[in-house]
Amino acid sequence: MPLFINEHLQNIYGEKVYKLALDAGMTCPNRDGTKGVGGCIFCSEGGSGDFTFGDKEPYSYTAQDIHDQIELAKSLISQKSDCHKFIAYFQAFSNTYAPIEYLREAFLAAANHPDIVIVSIATRCDCISQEVIELLREVNRIKPVWVEMGLQSVHPRTLDFINCKYTYEEFAESTERLSAAGIDVIAHLILGLPGEDHKMMEESVDKACALPIKGIKLQLLHVLKGTRLEQIYTNDPFHIMSMEEYCELVVSLIRRIPEGIVIHRVTGDGPRRLLIEPKWSTDKKRVLNTINKMLKEE
Repeated sequence: MPLFINEHLQNIYGEKVYKLALDAGMTCPNRDGTKGVGGCIFCSEGGSGDFTFGDKEPYSYTAQDIHDQIELAKSLISQKSDCHKFIAYFQAFSNTYAPIEYLREAFLAAANHPDIVIVSIATRCDCISQEVIELLREVNRIKPVWVEMGLQSVHPRTLDFINCKYTYEEFAESTERLSAAGIDVIAHLILGLPGEDHKMMEESVDKACALPIKGIKLQLLHVLKGTRLEQIYTNDPFHIMSMEEYCELVVSLIRRIPEGIVIHRVTGDGPRRLLIEPKWSTDKKRVLNTINKMLKEE
């Protein structure tokens, strides 16, 4: 049975470690016209980081802004926890898609903060140049670096439908190169994409886990307002899994994940103001409790 992230971090650091979501003012090659415009069909205007730290323009933030964001996020968490160790999570858009010196300032600002124990960077597999890998090696000598890359599915038809503009083969190549450089890769998969059945999702988990990844995120599909996915769902509604169906699927997928690959997520909590479906996902505690109960019953 693989470890879940909270237990994994507890074993390493001896206490709970919180993620601090940061916005470094990035954009995405699937939005700025380099590969496409509009992004993936499920991606909101916030680029998977639906929070605001002022008016954002690409590359408009400085290293000092990252420090300020860390302090602000810490102060918010301190209202409900006395946690002392944090993960700097560069979340919104593609966080290796910027000039290298800009990236260096942002990542080093996080890595050099005394309360940060891990720097986690969300990005795309087609934004991993050799120059970026060398920078990540530099940061990794200060604090451990995670690269969280969206795979979503291994099936070409699905990747084309959701407009990702990359392939499983590109993801595999970037994962191999990052792993060879000593950088931990976390693969992100979306469950419930239109046209995919349980067997296809099992194949995505199996092929992702066959790569040298260190962690995996299982995220249920959210239909969010303002996305192209909303338009598709409105015009031609596709199947949305019930909570019970989703939990049963997740439990079966967890059983397929090898020991040594840490499970970072088994659900998701999209912003309530944007969420169209599945509405049951807003009760994250209930979803997690149901999954845990099912795991214990097997």
